[in-house]
Amino acid sequence: QVQLVESGGGLVQAGGSLRLSCVASGFSFRNYAMGWFRQAPGKEREFVAAINFSGARTYYADSMEGRFTISRDNTENTVYLQMNNLNPEDTAVYSCAAASSGKLYSLKYDYWGQGTQVTVSS
Repeated sequence: QVQLVESGGGLVQAGGSLRLSCVASGFSFRNYAMGWFRQAPGKEREFVAAINFSGARTYYADSMEGRFTISRDNTENTVYLQMNNLNPEDTAVYSCAAASSGKLYSLKYDYWGQGTQVTVSS
């Protein structure tokens, strides 16, 4: 049974930081690229960042690069999203996803997590 379970969300003040985690199970994590997405109320899902299977290469949405960092630990089947200098516009449900194919900027995602809520207060 494939599972992607996110954690680490919460309420933070503007300018603060959060580190999200996504633990994978039920598939060969080290063979999958991973991505983070977010969806704010009333808005479409938005790509945040992606990382290749080994962790050697990353790709970010323009608005997140420099503030967010994606990483992974294949020994723990976990992908992380470090988010710094948060602002209220970053408020959303953040979800991770696993992709078995595609370029890093156009991955074809096979599995999705349920998400974790991030709320940034002004």
